[in-house]
Amino acid sequence: MIPIAKPQIGQEEIDAVVGVLQSGMIAQGPKVEEFEQAFAEYAGSGYAVAVNSGTAALHVALLAHGIGEGDEVITTPFSFIATANSTLYTGAKPVFADIEPDTFNICPAEIQDKISPKTKAIMPVHLYGHPADMKAIMEIAEDHKLVVIEDACQAHGAECLGKKVGSFGTGAFSFYPTKNMTTSEGGMLTTNDREIAEKAKMVRAHGSKVRYLHECLGFNLRMTDIAAAIGLAQLGKLTGFTAARQKNADLLSTGLKDVSGVSVPVIKEGCTHVFHQYTIRAKKRDELGAFLMENEIGTGVHYPIPIHKQPLYKELGYTDSMPVSEKAAAEVLSLPVHPGVSEADVQKIIASVKEFYARE
Repeated sequence: MIPIAKPQIGQEEIDAVVGVLQSGMIAQGPKVEEFEQAFAEYAGSGYAVAVNSGTAALHVALLAHGIGEGDEVITTPFSFIATANSTLYTGAKPVFADIEPDTFNICPAEIQDKISPKTKAIMPVHLYGHPADMKAIMEIAEDHKLVVIEDACQAHGAECLGKKVGSFGTGAFSFYPTKNMTTSEGGMLTTNDREIAEKAKMVRAHGSKVRYLHECLGFNLRMTDIAAAIGLAQLGKLTGFTAARQKNADLLSTGLKDVSGVSVPVIKEGCTHVFHQYTIRAKKRDELGAFLMENEIGTGVHYPIPIHKQPLYKELGYTDSMPVSEKAAAEVLSLPVHPGVSEADVQKIIASVKEFYARE
C-alpha cells in the first residue's frame, strides 16, 4: 500500500526523546526555547512561540492581536475547519471569501468585497503548501489597517516573492503527524512583533509571565520538551523532506499533465510550493479514488465539504454561496507525494491514473 501520508521518524528523533526523558525536564523547558529560536530563524521571523497544536497557534494569534466579540475575520471556506473555528473561539465572526480556482487559495478580490467596518483581520491559508497571494493581501491589509494572520499549517518553508510564509503577518504552523514536519502534536506562532510574541506566551500559559501572577485570561496550550526535541530533529531534516516532496510532485505533474480528465497543480510565478498535498482536479473523482484504492494507492479529499456548508456553520446561519470552493470540493483528489514515496511508487500512481481514464 502507498499511503497518502507517512511520518518520517528516524533514530535522531528517538534519541532526542530519550535524552529529554532522561533529563527529567519533560514539560515546557529548555528544548522548547531552543526549538522556538531555531524555527524563528528558519521561518525568517523575529520571534516564535511554541504551542500544542496548529489550532492553538491560530487561536493564540487572534487573541494576541486583541480579536474578540463583535469583530470579523475574513478567511477561506476551503480549508480544514480549524481555520474558521479559531475565530469562533474568540467570540469573533468568520467571514468567508471565495477562492482562486487554480491555487485553491483565498481570492484577494473576494477579500476586498467582504471588508466591513467590523473587519479586524484577514486570515489567508497557504493551502496544500502553495502560498496565497501575499503581495495583494498585504496591500489590502495596509489600505484598511487590518491584521494579517497566516494559516501556514500546511506550508512550512513555502515562499512568496523570496519571503517565507509566516513572516508577512503573524504566522501559525502545525506539527501534526501528517504535516511536512512533525512533533507528534504541536504548533508554532511566528511574528516580527515583540509585543505579540510576549502576549502569545502569556495566553498559552494561563495569562502568566511570572509564576502565579496572572495578568489576562489564558489557557494551557504549552508544548512539551518531548515534542520540541522531536521538532528540532525534524527541522534539521525539513529541507530534505521538502526537496523529496517537490521531486515527487514534479514527476507526477510530468506524467499526468496530458491525461484527459486531470488538472495538475499550478505553481504561480514567484512562489515556492512545498507540496504538503499533491492535489489534482479529477473527472469522476470518487470513482478514480476507489480505483486507486483497489490498486493499493491511498488518496485523500481535502476537503469534501467547504466550511460554510458544514452543519455547525449552517446552524450559525451561514447561507452564502461560494461557487468556486463548492466546485473544488467536488473535484479535488490528493495523491501520495510525501518523502516516503519512491520513484517506483510515483510511476505506479501515474500508470494507475492513466489506466483509469483509458477505460473511459
